[in-house]
Amino acid sequence: MKASDVMVANVITISPDASVPQVAELLLTNRISAVPVVDAKGAMVGIVSEGDLIRRADAGTGHSRSWWLRLVMGREALALEYIKEHSRKVADVMTRRVITATPDMSVGEVATLLERNAIKRVPIVQDGHIVGIVSRANLLQALASLNKQISIDKPRADAELRDEVMARLSSEPWARTALINVTVAGGTVDLWGVVDSAAEKKAIRVATEVTPGVHAINDNVIVRPVATGS
Repeated sequence: MKASDVMVANVITISPDASVPQVAELLLTNRISAVPVVDAKGAMVGIVSEGDLIRRADAGTGHSRSWWLRLVMGREALALEYIKEHSRKVADVMTRRVITATPDMSVGEVATLLERNAIKRVPIVQDGHIVGIVSRANLLQALASLNKQISIDKPRADAELRDEVMARLSSEPWARTALINVTVAGGTVDLWGVVDSAAEKKAIRVATEVTPGVHAINDNVIVRPVATGS
């Protein structure tokens, strides 16, 4: 599944010449937490989020710096902070360095992008123009849709199901398949064997659960007791 499969295509945008009150109203009216900023040619030049509007002098939420901190920050940093807190133009308060993704990027890569950069959404850009946006909620929606798709999969032969479960376990470095056995009857998987930890036991169960066609699991795997010295 790609970003283009889950993205919201009708993206709400705003001009860099718009005012701060206008963008605040846009966020509130549409119940969104960020809006891409595009120029007259439709090219994305930035993004404005709730975080960009938190510290505002006109709202009484501006920074109050001690004299020594102002000294450490330096004049340039203080000037930039002043612009962010006092300017009424979107162009001055927006974040210019925007993390973006492409339409053909996989949802897994998009999820990694959101997690790695601690962001809630990512604009989808093609040829410099925004074509969509993917949020954490969109990824959850994709997950829910995938679950529905799996639930309607056709029944699979028990032998085929057993082979896939074993193949899945064999591909994992933490699984000692020489000590694990799997039997399948009517889509119900029985797990047998011995492992060294509760984490391994749970991982085996999870690997079995995510195998398409598995309807139920009987977990008979035993955790080997920890040896103690006499």
